[in-house]
Amino acid sequence: MPDLEKQPIPPLSLEEALHYIEIINKATEKFHGQIEELHNAIGMLMTGRLFGWRVLVIFHNKRTIRKYEEILCINIREMFPPEGPLAYKSIGYDVACKLSNFWKAVSGDIKIDNRREIGNI
Repeated sequence: MPDLEKQPIPPLSLEEALHYIEIINKATEKFHGQIEELHNAIGMLMTGRLFGWRVLVIFHNKRTIRKYEEILCINIREMFPPEGPLAYKSIGYDVACKLSNFWKAVSGDIKIDNRREIGNI
């Protein structure tokens, strides 16, 4: 895993912004269920581009990610880079990167305190 450092947040192109809006609109139109699930899925969509899919798998379990992917009709590994420009802010991801086995941290075999905490810049 590369050392994480502060990166500028790249602006979305018009095409990218429209793509995100299309995903949200389609998901909202077809959604049936508790609005909190839709809300959380959209939140994952918007933060995924900033933090990357590896950070998402640190603070969401597999079942939750799968549920949000189904709501949004996306695959986070195809939609987002492994590490986004704000990945360095994730305390849990920073710890997981320093471990010998990232996927054991993701699965919970290795416990990480503050895995869901975002640090100061």
